[in-house]
Amino acid sequence: MASHSITAQIRESLQKGFASGKSKFVAYRKYLFLRVAYLLKDNDARLAKALSSDLGRPSHGSKFMEINTSLVGTLGAYKHVEHLTPMRPVVHKEANGVVLIIAPFNYPLLLIISSLLGAIAAGNAVCIKLSEQTPAISALMTELVGKYLDPAVVRVVNGAIPETARLLDIQWDYILLMGSGRVGKAVSQAAAKFMTPVTLELGGKSPVFVDSTCDPSTTTRRLLWEKFSNAGQTCTAPDYVLVLRSFQDKFVEAPLKT
Repeated sequence: MASHSITAQIRESLQKGFASGKSKFVAYRKYLFLRVAYLLKDNDARLAKALSSDLGRPSHGSKFMEINTSLVGTLGAYKHVEHLTPMRPVVHKEANGVVLIIAPFNYPLLLIISSLLGAIAAGNAVCIKLSEQTPAISALMTELVGKYLDPAVVRVVNGAIPETARLLDIQWDYILLMGSGRVGKAVSQAAAKFMTPVTLELGGKSPVFVDSTCDPSTTTRRLLWEKFSNAGQTCTAPDYVLVLRSFQDKFVEAPLKT
């Protein structure tokens, strides 16, 4: 668990890494992307096992939903990073600095990697607060990030609410949170003390609008897959359905026939 002094040291170390200017160079960002790709490719079996331990998810499900998806995203970022950081005579783009990413439990690999890719692509240094609710994947990512990535610009912090609170007592240049509305309010209040910009990706209620001209059998099968995939722990998992009253009975009966 990280004490306040340790989290402050991590932030200071990342700030020095960012100030070194290395992340300004596209070639260095591409190097980091390759290291992320090898992290995923070299350790896909260990990652799948850790995700299974934390979430009870079958290995093939984790490879489909998180590991392979993260790898494809990483290779895409490597290929297109020059287009993500265009240089124009009248626009001078600068990175924010040191970014704090607070990871969720429901997709503890995919959402870490995708957030990390965006932060690196923009030339930032990154501190990742891993979820205490997924101890196996958090322990493995702590090991692998330290092994594959430059600690001058990417660090991780483990712990629960006290450690997160200590992180939020420190000034960051940008904060990215994926989590609940309750946690989002707490993070926003903490960030406001330093006027830190925040991106919140929060869970909510996801309605489904069903057109009466659709095939009810196919539609309900797809809805049920999305609802129960990852045990329903997806931010866009459907919560309720809106359908024309004249189509209601036909729609409700459809899943009983499939």
